[in-house]
Amino acid sequence: MRIGQLPLDEQLAALRAALSRNEVLMDVLDRAARLDLPGWYVTAGAVFQTVWNTVTDRPATAGIEDYDLFYFDAADLSWEAEDQVIHRAVPVFDGVPVEIRNEARVHLWYEAKFGVVCAPHTSTEDAIDSSAATTCCVGIRLEGTRWRVYAPHGLADVFNLVIRPNPVLAPREVYEAKTRRWQQEWPDLTVLPWPTSATPGS
Repeated sequence: MRIGQLPLDEQLAALRAALSRNEVLMDVLDRAARLDLPGWYVTAGAVFQTVWNTVTDRPATAGIEDYDLFYFDAADLSWEAEDQVIHRAVPVFDGVPVEIRNEARVHLWYEAKFGVVCAPHTSTEDAIDSSAATTCCVGIRLEGTRWRVYAPHGLADVFNLVIRPNPVLAPREVYEAKTRRWQQEWPDLTVLPWPTSATPGS
């Protein structure tokens, strides 16, 4: 039986085991907790790609370009406030490529970058929900020794190497560009097509 077919509690245990193989990720999680950012999660490629590497028996960090750290602070939406957090984090992560973003600010720049209007996110979880693929909608953080895992679409696709589009915000070209790169790095992936009737933001 594949991991994606196991009961959810066993999938969660398998997720923790898989992620624990990536020593860089575990160090990022530990250091991120020290920053004490509101609503923070490590999310995106560093999480699901570590699982892919485990499933395909590759080195835990193979193909991972950076580590995404989301947080949510609606009290100050200025770039200056976000930039201060980014600079404060530089010595904390000691050279590890960590991309830090205040998800409360995304609506201020998203349309200019992607050509799609983004409604203001209401939380970090809301931001994770808008990832280009449902498979990417996984966030983790450490609360002491407890793992907090946010995975609104479950974990089966992650373990089964299935990429499923999530046409709620990101445009089709973003999904297709990402999946092309991922398939080059992880050729065992099954990429499901973007639905022809889907309109981002609808």
